Amino acid sequence: MTTATALATADPAGHVDAGRLLARLDALARHGARADGGVDRPALGAAEIAARADLVAWGRASGLTPYTDGLANLFLRLPGFADAAPVLVGSHIDSQPTGGRFDGTVGVLAALAAVEAIRAAGIRPKRPIEVVAWMNEEACRFAPGMMGSEAYAGLKTVDQILPIKDAAGTTVGEAAAAVLAADRDVPLRPLPGRAHAFVEAHIEQGTVLEAAGVPLGIVTGIQGTRRYRIRVTGEAAHAGTTARSDRRDALMAAMRMIAAVEDLTREAADTLFTVGLFEVKPNAPSVIPAEAFFSIDVRQADDAVLDRLGTAIPETLAAHAGPCSVDVREIAHAPSVAFDEGLRCTLSKAAAALGAPAMDVFSAAGHDARSLARVCPTAMLFIPCRGGVSHHPSEHAEAEHIVLAARVLATTLARLADG
Repeated sequence: MTTATALATADPAGHVDAGRLLARLDALARHGARADGGVDRPALGAAEIAARADLVAWGRASGLTPYTDGLANLFLRLPGFADAAPVLVGSHIDSQPTGGRFDGTVGVLAALAAVEAIRAAGIRPKRPIEVVAWMNEEACRFAPGMMGSEAYAGLKTVDQILPIKDAAGTTVGEAAAAVLAADRDVPLRPLPGRAHAFVEAHIEQGTVLEAAGVPLGIVTGIQGTRRYRIRVTGEAAHAGTTARSDRRDALMAAMRMIAAVEDLTREAADTLFTVGLFEVKPNAPSVIPAEAFFSIDVRQADDAVLDRLGTAIPETLAAHAGPCSVDVREIAHAPSVAFDEGLRCTLSKAAAALGAPAMDVFSAAGHDARSLARVCPTAMLFIPCRGGVSHHPSEHAEAEHIVLAARVLATTLARLADG
């Protein structure tokens, strides 16, 4: 076999098996398939266990060795001839409850296709290359998201993550144990991990590339975010007999809080404010609500603005509680991140070598690459998605763009593994 140094004469991009890549995309979409064509594959659930088993089988058939860790991050390893930190490439395979078949999954399968192309080209890398499927990127079952990548990067400990519960009361520890028990001869590795570099391919989840007619985006960075869970406690009472002056209405208090925080976040016009989760108890038509529970998601590229909001949001919530009490819990704070310039250049050169147009884009959505960027050179490659629609059954990416991304990854990985 040639070494990665011989890339000029053994470029793996032409060895990407497009048919196999797209067939696998169809195969994984069957795990958690919805009747409307979407995918419901929550982290550490039965559908993800089945999808994970497919990945392990495909990796083994291609000569890759599977590994996992205590949080069920999954790795498929192509060994190198040097004892060195690996080049990581991948994304995630969990989805939103009404998700599409491309988000996350495209990045994992394009990574696997790229590594298989390196083998098919007869290249023996200096550094190991590992395809990774991170645990719980989406946060739809366990919050916050990106647990697996944060633990790998040492940003959170396993002990901090394992007790977290889903809505049914199942802990991450219990769910992860079920996934690991379903594995067949997949060795465990310790956390945190180590990496020489990380590259993640993903659908854009926006319209910049589609509007420009450009098939690839070199991601410059990710905007920052702060996420909260707020519980407002009042008192249940009869809707017809309790005077307004005597009410401790948790729902009315929550509405005042949300309106006030929305106004607060208008300080900077490009700040994004979302309340995506809202629950009320007892949720009866003739009973004054005793409790309201909701989320706040704030996103902003300017960390100074994000920091000011981090101070002001809890104060604003408390100021509008009225006769109710409020508990504010910040579950995630991730500053903006700029991706490694050298890695971005490597991706750009790989695209240029294939004659593929590429442009710089900024990510408004969070990704596991944010975690890895804290500990190793990291970059992202975006693929256009139709209409910018994501987290929805109609999510769509063109086959030729997915294959092109895999080809760019193959060239990029071979170069990185030689460094």
